[in-house]
Amino acid sequence: MSPGTHGELVNFIWGICNLLRGPYKRNEYRKVILPLTVLRRFDCVLAPTKERVLARYREIRRRSDRAIWADLRGITGSPVVNRSPFDFRKLLGDPERLAPNLNRYLAEFSPEVREVMERFEFADEIEKMRKKRLLFRVVEAFAGLDLSPSRVDDIGMGYLFEELIRIGAEQANEEAGEHFTPREVIRLMVNLLLASETELEKRGIIRTIYDPACGTGGMLSEADRHIRRLNARAKTLLYGQDLNDEAFAVCRSDLLIKGEQAENIRLGNIFIEDAFPPGGPVSTFHYLLANPPFGVEWKQQQAEIREEAERRGFAGRFGAGLPRVSDGSLLFLQHMLSKMRPAGKGGSRIAIVFNGSPLFTGDAGSGESEIRRWIIENDWLEAIVALPDQLFYNTGIATYLWILTNRKGAKRKGRIQLIDARRFFVKMPKSLGNKRNKIGDPADREGEPDQIGEVTRLFSRARKVTRSFAEEEPITGKSVRRSRVVSRVFRNADFGYRKIVVERPLRLEFRATPERIARLGLQSAFRKLAESRRKDAAGREAEIETGRRRQEAIRGLAEAFRERRGERSYLDREAFVADLKALDRESDTRLGAAGLRMIAEALGERNEKAEVCRTPNGAPEPDPELRDTERAPLREPVAKWFAREVLPHLPDAWVDDGKTRIGYEIPFNRHFYRYEPPRPLEEIEADIRSLQTEIVEMLEEVAS
Repeated sequence: MSPGTHGELVNFIWGICNLLRGPYKRNEYRKVILPLTVLRRFDCVLAPTKERVLARYREIRRRSDRAIWADLRGITGSPVVNRSPFDFRKLLGDPERLAPNLNRYLAEFSPEVREVMERFEFADEIEKMRKKRLLFRVVEAFAGLDLSPSRVDDIGMGYLFEELIRIGAEQANEEAGEHFTPREVIRLMVNLLLASETELEKRGIIRTIYDPACGTGGMLSEADRHIRRLNARAKTLLYGQDLNDEAFAVCRSDLLIKGEQAENIRLGNIFIEDAFPPGGPVSTFHYLLANPPFGVEWKQQQAEIREEAERRGFAGRFGAGLPRVSDGSLLFLQHMLSKMRPAGKGGSRIAIVFNGSPLFTGDAGSGESEIRRWIIENDWLEAIVALPDQLFYNTGIATYLWILTNRKGAKRKGRIQLIDARRFFVKMPKSLGNKRNKIGDPADREGEPDQIGEVTRLFSRARKVTRSFAEEEPITGKSVRRSRVVSRVFRNADFGYRKIVVERPLRLEFRATPERIARLGLQSAFRKLAESRRKDAAGREAEIETGRRRQEAIRGLAEAFRERRGERSYLDREAFVADLKALDRESDTRLGAAGLRMIAEALGERNEKAEVCRTPNGAPEPDPELRDTERAPLREPVAKWFAREVLPHLPDAWVDDGKTRIGYEIPFNRHFYRYEPPRPLEEIEADIRSLQTEIVEMLEEVAS
């Protein structure tokens, strides 16, 4: 099919949308156009064998459905069969009964096509078009479209249908981000996924490609096309799963139209319905790509996911950890990692699009941090690419492309590459929802820079690279060229840290002043002495009275201590406690440890000049109010880092080793931040004077 024919067909089909205006909104056109394009293609493909199929069906119609379909597929040479006497031309012969006849026509398709039409909910659209008196004209328009294999081969039909999907997604841009990834992003993903592959040009090679959030199938199609460009004889097997009925129907239709194995596209939620489970015919894949929904909540699947994580551990998919319920992005990634082929059998490569959350969300020991730790310590993370903003249809937030593999090359082992591609974009001629930018690709529009190729080359070099960019001064608006680092390579351990608990000793000064003695009444333990939970009134009153007497005894000892010692200041807790115990024995009050502790708590205040309070074994007692946490780099011994960074400022501090936790995060922006010093004061003053002059001139013009 020539490019001209391709463009003419696309324009013709979307031109039919003019018939739908009014009853249908722009974002609803695809509900009619896509299923009817599928039906018309099959109608044209099956036309040469139509009479033979009908004749054979009359002979074997009493057999089981399974046997009938198998027999008829032998005639069509395709998994697609229709045993209805109708085709598009015959349907138009009875305009009054077009709707029921079209439904009967659909009902006689083989199960694969019927399921697709059910997921499209096309019967509802037939009824809607009937009521609006559009059905005949729309079917008539499609009947005049020649989509026979002699005019449009399978590859050409695949391109045509993908173009219709793209246009439909753009017209429905408020929904597109959920099921449709911009084509230039997919091309970049595929380029990076296959950049290091050296065996794809081998004769007779077979590769499996999987997308667990396949949407309309764009990633699968682009990966398939790229491999075939490298090797026309390569055999690719496409697999996918999606939760959305319409997206599933579109993806399956695309594969049916291309003559691929459409049954490899499954419907369901991957979190609880793994369509390709371990032990099945296919459970691992060569290449895995995905653009899962950003920030998808998994609350409804929480019970099943937690049960799998706890029961199966690393033998299941979620053994590394569970992220917060509000964002299941890292669940998608764990699922994909569980689908990797063993490294000894060639391994796998993964490309996935995330927002910024999976880079850094979660403290040391959290589910997110533990998942990152598992990935990095297994040396699976190869690179992360920061993409330009405003690149997707339904969000303008920052997005990142992760590349992972369990078969890194020698120069990448133990290393992670970060690529800052946020400046690699061109402006869209026309915005599509939130999509205002695109990554430049000359294949899309002549004259665009080859930014996909540039990012791919940065990835292949895997070293520090600097580029010069034209940037606008925020104040003056002038264009200046600045040098920016766009690629850096780090060791795996650079992203790890130890979260340490820094303790400082408790230092208390004790003094028996009236104000401090009054604090006894503020203590929860002291107040509870005169409370009772007993239900019988007599017992409750007796218990409360006993408590009050104990309160008076504690308060009395504190007052007696004040009378004996005055308001003497104790800077040593041991000396204070010794004197308090001596008075307790002398007065025969016998408060016990709990009562003495209440008095000490009331009379003590923190004082940096006091002696260090110690535990019974002589160790310094930590002060909870001075407790702090620090992050020590994983690559350096904690003691060495602590001696350099903390002890010069806090000589009495120490690390509670029992509370140390290891964490991992990828602070992308920090590694590419460049300090811009403020402009000289003289320049700023000159700009202000220039602006003042302009304002005066403008006011004079207004006045005149």
